[in-house]
Amino acid sequence: MRNENGLRVETVSVHAGADRNEHRAVVPPIYQTSTFSFENAEQGAALFAGKRRGYIYSRMGNPTVEGLERAVTTLEGGHAGLACGSGMAAIHTTLSALLGAGDHLVCSDTVYGPTYTLVESVLSRFGIEHTMVDPSNTAEIEAAIRPHTKVVYIETPGNPTLVVCDLEAVCRIAHAHGALVVVDNTFMTPILQRPFDWGADVVVHSLTKFLNGHADVVGGMIVVKEEGHYRTLRGTLNQLGGVLPPFESFLVHRGLRTLSLRMQRHCENAMRVAAFLERHPAVEWVRYPGLRSHPQYRIARKQTTGPGGLISFGLKGGLAAGRRMMNSVELCGLAVSLGGVESLIQHPASMTHASMGPEARRRANITDGLVRLSVGIENVDDIIADLDRALTRRETVAMVPPGTGGVLVPAEEGEDR
Repeated sequence: MRNENGLRVETVSVHAGADRNEHRAVVPPIYQTSTFSFENAEQGAALFAGKRRGYIYSRMGNPTVEGLERAVTTLEGGHAGLACGSGMAAIHTTLSALLGAGDHLVCSDTVYGPTYTLVESVLSRFGIEHTMVDPSNTAEIEAAIRPHTKVVYIETPGNPTLVVCDLEAVCRIAHAHGALVVVDNTFMTPILQRPFDWGADVVVHSLTKFLNGHADVVGGMIVVKEEGHYRTLRGTLNQLGGVLPPFESFLVHRGLRTLSLRMQRHCENAMRVAAFLERHPAVEWVRYPGLRSHPQYRIARKQTTGPGGLISFGLKGGLAAGRRMMNSVELCGLAVSLGGVESLIQHPASMTHASMGPEARRRANITDGLVRLSVGIENVDDIIADLDRALTRRETVAMVPPGTGGVLVPAEEGEDR
């Protein structure tokens, strides 16, 4: 991938958004301020009227935040970006801006649990209808579209099953019916997948994950392809208020500088770990876009430049075996979230996707025995050794506190990915 100046993605990830500042600092400075003073009353009035460009109040714009927005926009190949206070703030802002009472949304049934809950339990209260679909089944997507469908929302690969949808086909179908396509690109990042290249209209990210990469920031990003959508979304974000502060923007922008290197290592490590798991006698199945056994392997190869750092798998012995394993890992952290430099393992049905409910999880193939692994950038042999020890450990270790009946405790509604 090259940008309009002919620079490759590895170079762009280092320099994007780091424009020359008044003091020529190599690292963009942090403008840790809530408000900005005006030269005079006339300038202030002109800024509020939109007749002049400049800064008024950090909820409405901040130089540090804008540097990050430009960087992610450049990497995605979009028109403009909006940094948000969390991934869910980005998703909520996007759907709130593009949908209204009486509109219809087609949504992938395999998405982050709180995204499902937002659609099912929050947006529905405001008269927004929805249909959940299998994102890998384009016929099902087309059949779900109605005359008042305004948005098709896709997460690919899907969380946590890693189902892959054909972005080109989905965008063609949606646009033929006058609907916009919103793609959650968190798992792939613009290093591995650029949805705009396949026809998407809006791309969202959880900055918390790979783009930041160090598990020390919560944030989100919206990138749009057209100015009209940017104006609509910017106005909505300003009113909802879910913006990203300057310091967090600085940290994510710093993380972007190593994004290309990290994604290469995530992919290399995850490929070896997935192959190890697929051969292990204790493992019943593995889903990883880099394996030929993945049902959408060819589609993943077509639209991505790498398979990513997430693996889903199930063990022989089901949930009990998975519980023993997750309680036995030492290097891999038992925690939600993903995309950091460290390897993390978790149980979606009782943690990140508990809020979906059992019926919705069954439809999305999120089985009780599914384990999700975010492969970090540690030495891959150490990761494999840790997993191998955990898989072969026989003794049962209680995963939950006494008195819970020996079952995994569902997470709170807002638990992160």
